[in-house]
Amino acid sequence: MSIDSTFPPGLRRRDLIGLLALPSTPSMARPATLDQALHALVNDRQCPLTGLSVLVRRNGRVVYEAQFGWRHVGPDLPVTRDTIFRMASVTKLVVAIGVMRLADAGKLDLDANLDELLGHRLFKSLCLRHLLSHRSGLTDRGTDYTDPAVDLRQLLSQSGPTWNGHEPGSWFEYANINFAVVAAAMERATGSRFDQLMQRLVLDPLSMQGGFDPASLPVKQLSQVATLYRKAPDDDGPWDTAGPWVPQADDFLVTPPRPVLEDSAGYVPGSRGAAFGPQGRLRTRVADLGTLLAVLVDGGNYRGQTFLKPESLRTLMSETWRSDGNNGDDGAGIFQAWGVGMQHFIDRGREGWGDRLLHNGGLHAWGHLGFAYGLVSAFLMVPERQCGIVYAISGTGANPSMHPGQRSSFPAWEEQLQDLLWNEALRG
Repeated sequence: MSIDSTFPPGLRRRDLIGLLALPSTPSMARPATLDQALHALVNDRQCPLTGLSVLVRRNGRVVYEAQFGWRHVGPDLPVTRDTIFRMASVTKLVVAIGVMRLADAGKLDLDANLDELLGHRLFKSLCLRHLLSHRSGLTDRGTDYTDPAVDLRQLLSQSGPTWNGHEPGSWFEYANINFAVVAAAMERATGSRFDQLMQRLVLDPLSMQGGFDPASLPVKQLSQVATLYRKAPDDDGPWDTAGPWVPQADDFLVTPPRPVLEDSAGYVPGSRGAAFGPQGRLRTRVADLGTLLAVLVDGGNYRGQTFLKPESLRTLMSETWRSDGNNGDDGAGIFQAWGVGMQHFIDRGREGWGDRLLHNGGLHAWGHLGFAYGLVSAFLMVPERQCGIVYAISGTGANPSMHPGQRSSFPAWEEQLQDLLWNEALRG
């Protein structure tokens, strides 16, 4: 079968390439010095990046938005404002917003025992607040919860390596499985499939492009999805900074996406919470995350209407855990404090360790980070100062562990990117 025959009738690979090459929509005048600095960062010979999209918000408006590099290599297709990225774990923040929308509607209670909702007695008593704050007692080191053959409810009902040995609420361990359980709870509470539910709760109301099933994207949006790259065959290397960019995920120009569910009619809501990737597989634009950023720093309002109640905003940004060195796994320093669905960045840092966001320190923020398959993303905000930044990098060319930051657990190039964007966000 040729690649052309897998596309919708009337569309051929050459047509998709034409759509892929559509130019970005101009947004605003750009400070030349920041443009130049970001261009140099992307094209650094020692630590190159494939592509970059950024957005900076200050005092109630977007003050900077720009794109650099490539969303696909060979053919070389530029990152534009309409480029859609697989956002990795920033997805979790968007899912948490969906949870709070259901809580606002009285369909979910963050502190209710999940046994009845999930339809199984769990091995340990859990609630959504435990899951959203990564204090559930669950770990990713256990049985593969993403396996379609695994019924998540059965997995949680028995003892085993899926549990980390700590009582829920007593220990922080960042774990993707938490959001598979969150998605299952959302499905059981509404009777709706997770991907469709998130469209109704968050994406459609905010006019956000993308979704959780790339096979369902309109052709024009699919043509804008960035392929993710490393200059290595996988996360373990070997890395070759001078070598070619190696596709890691979302190379849909070569292999069009297959539907997440081949038999959607047989899907049982709540049984396969990981199916649509609530832990990290939202594809959307940086500009669309910028819309969500505007909602959160504007008290939950969107176009004059309440999108999220003030009490739900306060819940998201209420600290539930802070590392004291003995109460959780800090992820080599990157996790120092957590709210409900959001990380709290509390400005702890030293060389190669910590959550510090500015070179000289002094900045506290809320948000989420993402890292997978070469993709690096972030959604960060300081609501009381009405500012924030969003970025997505589509590929990294050097081993992050070999290029540690000077002040934090971020790699050197991400530290530089944050400094540039935060200095613009905090200006004036």
